[in-house]
Amino acid sequence: MNTLTTTPLAPLLASLFAAADAAAPATHAAVADLTSDTLARMMQSKTEYAELYARLKDVPLAVSPQTGQLLYMLARSSGAQHIVEFGTSFGISTLHLAAALRDNGGGKLISSEFEPAKVARAQQNLADGGLADLVEIRVGDALQTLSRDLPSRIDLVLLDGAKALYPEILALLAPHLRPGALIIADNADDSPEYLAQVRAVGGGYLSVPFAADVELSMRLG
Repeated sequence: MNTLTTTPLAPLLASLFAAADAAAPATHAAVADLTSDTLARMMQSKTEYAELYARLKDVPLAVSPQTGQLLYMLARSSGAQHIVEFGTSFGISTLHLAAALRDNGGGKLISSEFEPAKVARAQQNLADGGLADLVEIRVGDALQTLSRDLPSRIDLVLLDGAKALYPEILALLAPHLRPGALIIADNADDSPEYLAQVRAVGGGYLSVPFAADVELSMRLG
């Protein structure tokens, strides 16, 4: 079975990716008044990310189709049953991961999203894709929502929210990561602290850059 390439999910994803492409001007307009230095600072700040993502609350901030397929393949090939996602947005990456859970025979995906309006969009997309039963979306600051009620064994993590928080989110999840668990960090170059953490010799992870601005790490142990 391949949920990713069949109805209803395949046409839904095609529509969502087309809408994400069409939203590119709105994304640029939301930050057009910021200098490149200010934008870079806000992306790497542990305090200013809320303002930045509030500006972007109406745009998808979607992974690329290639990254979506990578997520599905990694989750399928690892037999993942328990997945945690930081940064739901409109749920495009969530759909890919949930499709892998479905094709793996079931499981649960816990996702966290800062913006309530985006959660509503994501929940509708999951319902339209027939995958809502596999996903729990927690609304609010992930430092709070992902600090409790996690599975004892996490197989795969996607980091795709506020980049400055990647180290803190990984620290919250680390006690639950099984040996061999995979961590995919999108736009990881915007979190140098995170890259230093997962690439450190003896730090508990094996990590390599993978594709464009994606860091793929494995929990050792």
